[in-house]
Amino acid sequence: MDKNKTVLVIDDDQNNIFALKLALKSRGFQAMGCLSAAEGLAQLRDHAGIGLVLMDMMMPEIDGYEATQLIRRSWNANELPIIAVTAQAMTGDREKCLAAGANGYISKPIDIELLVQMITEIAR
Repeated sequence: MDKNKTVLVIDDDQNNIFALKLALKSRGFQAMGCLSAAEGLAQLRDHAGIGLVLMDMMMPEIDGYEATQLIRRSWNANELPIIAVTAQAMTGDREKCLAAGANGYISKPIDIELLVQMITEIAR
């Protein structure tokens, strides 16, 4: 991914956002965070420099599945990479995330090196 692009972290846990932003910035990425899917959708609408989304799948109100589908429909954003992030590492979850429109899937706790590798591969 072009280092001039920003990774948007959407997660309803401020601590997760802080940790991911810190880890990404230490590896040369720009990062910003949102505490809800609605806020994330607004950021996508207002900031053209977002190059990838890390989407928490288990959020109140609009969950990550619905938010991913909204991104895919609303902005015709099939080119925007979305990596699903979830603490729910159950059988079938990866497939459910991909079916919703995610390009990749990673479970919590996040292995940051694996995440960086995934970002590099997905956001070429």
